[in-house]
Amino acid sequence: MTESAYTRRDDGDNGSKGVGRVTGTVLVTSGTGKTGRRVVERLTALGVPVRSGSRTGEVPFDWQDDTGWEAALRGTEAAYVAYYPDLAVPGAAEAMAAFGRTAAACGVRRLVLLSGRGEPQAAVAEEALRGAAGRAEVTVVRSAFFAQNFSEGALLDGVIGGELVFPAGTAAEPFLDLDDLADVVVAALTGDGHAGAVYELTGPRSLTFEQAADELGRATGRPVRYVPVTGPAYASLLEEFGVAGAEAGFLAELFATLLDGHNAATTDDVKRVLGREPKDFSGFARAAARDGAWHG
Repeated sequence: MTESAYTRRDDGDNGSKGVGRVTGTVLVTSGTGKTGRRVVERLTALGVPVRSGSRTGEVPFDWQDDTGWEAALRGTEAAYVAYYPDLAVPGAAEAMAAFGRTAAACGVRRLVLLSGRGEPQAAVAEEALRGAAGRAEVTVVRSAFFAQNFSEGALLDGVIGGELVFPAGTAAEPFLDLDDLADVVVAALTGDGHAGAVYELTGPRSLTFEQAADELGRATGRPVRYVPVTGPAYASLLEEFGVAGAEAGFLAELFATLLDGHNAATTDDVKRVLGREPKDFSGFARAAARDGAWHG
């Protein structure tokens, strides 16, 4: 898919024209996760009332138990929809349809959905939410591979240990800083002009995982080596670390789909929304090192 194929705006009459800025309560699903936590922090700083939904928090919200969704959504004006574990998993489209129906019944008027860039099954889930959300505005934010996966996610231990084992081959990826993603999400949640948009968010340049490892090494002051492996080998490695076989196989297949080179191109959508350039990977690496991300 090329940049020109991406949907930018829905300029048709979807019932949301002239609705204006959101000032009411916003539900943040997966509110303690990597993206949700950042969105909560930004909304709170803006003075926007926030419900941070999580399985064990003050606002109970569990993607595997829809019995609590209505209570979490009732009385909210907007919601950030960050589905766990991924929109490409079996059952995600059905969950999105159910969530959309519940949101519509609760009178929620704006939904911002986190999606995966270049994931065909995630696109199916996006459509399921749109189709079920009634007159609510829906904005989709499709993200490139998170830079913070190296500092907060599955690749953290690899950086600390000096060896990144991953099934990315030689494909380049425009790693996205989650601060940029959160800023775009908050702009779409609270501002005007985002109804019907699909934003493809990337960093300013593409790097191979080998190049990313080199930059991480410079930031940490110690060598970090990238070790490419096949998908099946990576699945076996995940199983050794306790990941269930079906989940390990899904993750390996997902990474093989995402990291085959088709997502290598950058976009200007961060700048289009925020009016500034996205953060570069080297800046992320330096900041994470300075903040002690890899002191393990």
